[in-house]
Parts: sequence; structure tokens; C-alpha cells
Amino acid sequence: MYRFIPAALFVIGFTCLAPGFAAAAPDPAEKAKMDSDVDGALSNLYTSVPGSQDITARAAGILVFPRVGKTSFLVGAEHGDGALRIGGNDVDYYKIGGLSFGIQIGGERRSMVMAFMTKDALQRFQASSGWDVGADATVAVVKTGASGKVEASQLDKPVQIFIYGEKGLMASVALGGTKITKTSG
Repeated sequence: MYRFIPAALFVIGFTCLAPGFAAAAPDPAEKAKMDSDVDGALSNLYTSVPGSQDITARAAGILVFPRVGKTSFLVGAEHGDGALRIGGNDVDYYKIGGLSFGIQIGGERRSMVMAFMTKDALQRFQASSGWDVGADATVAVVKTGASGKVEASQLDKPVQIFIYGEKGLMASVALGGTKITKTSG
């Protein structure tokens, strides 16, 4: 049984990393589909997380990953495609990927929206050649308070991240090892 573990680790790692190696620019049909998926993800966020639309409306730009898949068996791998929206228009397209290690089995699908609250934070992100989300101290994962609304007191970081599924925000999420790479403009 133990002889299959290295093979399983290789398959999971390759599944996650292969999309990052092949970060080809999406064609026009893929861009149109992504733009539609971004609209749907934002609509879902606004209906499931009260107060989220106010935050994204104040942002200099928002990076939306409509579907981030995570699978794990000892090694976890996540991946997804998204778009950077500025002034209501999708201007660039990105991939997200990451690996995690530890005792873990299973899979999940979620959506992720990153609101760049300042022009400086947005410009630093756009100038990066690959952004490590978990290593950036200017990032905060948004949580809801007892009222079910986003708490204004936690909105002190230049980048606010909403991670949510069908039932609203996800409470415990680790972003270490998560990297975002631009695929096209």
C-alpha cells in the first residue's frame, strides 16, 4: 500500500501545477465565458454576503475566481481561473494554484473575490510576476459578524478577500502557498 503514496502525490501535484505551467492566454470565447462566470460569482457573493457589494463598489479593482477547486489526499492542490475587473470591465485574466501538505483527504469547490481597496495595492498586484497570497501582510480574509453582515471594523487592510461557497462565507481558510499568475490582458 505505501508504494502507491509517491504515485498519488505525483498525480495530485501534477494536476494542480500543470495548469500553471500551461498559462496560455484564453481565446475570445474563453474570455466571454469567464466574463459571464465572473458576473455570476459576483451575483452569488452579493446575495449570500450582506455588505459585500458596498465593499467591492469602493475597491480600485476586484479579482474574481468563480470556481477554485481543491482536492487532497495527503497533499492538497487547488486551481482556478479568474479575471481582474476594473471599472466594471474585465481587463486581465489570471490563474490561481497552490499546494498544501499534511493529513487531508477530500475536495471542495469555492469562489474567491479579492477587493483591492487602494490604487497602490492594485498597482503592486498588477506589477507582480506571480503573487503569493498567503505571504502578503496587506491581505485580510473577510468574515461576518453575529448579525451576518460584514464587520466594518475588520476592513483595515488594503486587500480584502471573500472566500465563499453556496452557503456564504467560509470561516477557516488557509491561503499559504496560494499563487496567482497572469495569463493575459
